[in-house]
Amino acid sequence: MSGYRLAAVLGLAAACALPVLAPPARAETLPAAFMVKGVAADDLLNIRAEPTASAEILGTIEPQALNVEVTEISPDGKWGLVAAGGERNGWVALRYLERQPVLDPALLPRPMTCLGTEPFWRLGLFDQGAEWQTPETPRSDLSVAQEAVAPEGFLIHAEDGAERLYTLTIQRALCGDGMSDRRYGFAARLFVETPEGNRLLSGCCTLDKR
Repeated sequence: MSGYRLAAVLGLAAACALPVLAPPARAETLPAAFMVKGVAADDLLNIRAEPTASAEILGTIEPQALNVEVTEISPDGKWGLVAAGGERNGWVALRYLERQPVLDPALLPRPMTCLGTEPFWRLGLFDQGAEWQTPETPRSDLSVAQEAVAPEGFLIHAEDGAERLYTLTIQRALCGDGMSDRRYGFAARLFVETPEGNRLLSGCCTLDKR
């Protein structure tokens, strides 16, 4: 990325307010992807409404599940906040979760999905590449031209040919989609450059692939 483009991206991130709700606990390490451990093959891990074993069960997680995103830790360090379906969050006992290793600390963790509403958009980042989709356009494959990592988040520059450019900044911060009670682990800004015109979009990102 040229110095001019990088300066423009950094200026954009500083000038635009991200959809941040509150800073996450242990912001230097969360959000992070976890795997389920210690749950019997014929059992399920409960997601509860509050960080206590007596709270209402909101949902369950399969015993071999991977990429369970934890966005917060309870004050006593025993519970992690996770997605409980697409509309809300709940708490899981951390003794049944193990943090997945970071394969390359110089790269953004994958898989990660970023999405926004009004307008709706989705940008997925995977080991094999990236993809872009909106309700009006079919899914298209993107190539990642550059990515950078900072303690606070990530910068991604992706391309769909020479005329469609996607510059994505991702911040470690709790984020709401404006349509549900779910809190995501990352807030995002996406600058899209196309022959039809440029767009500046906001949204949230998640490591969760359940």
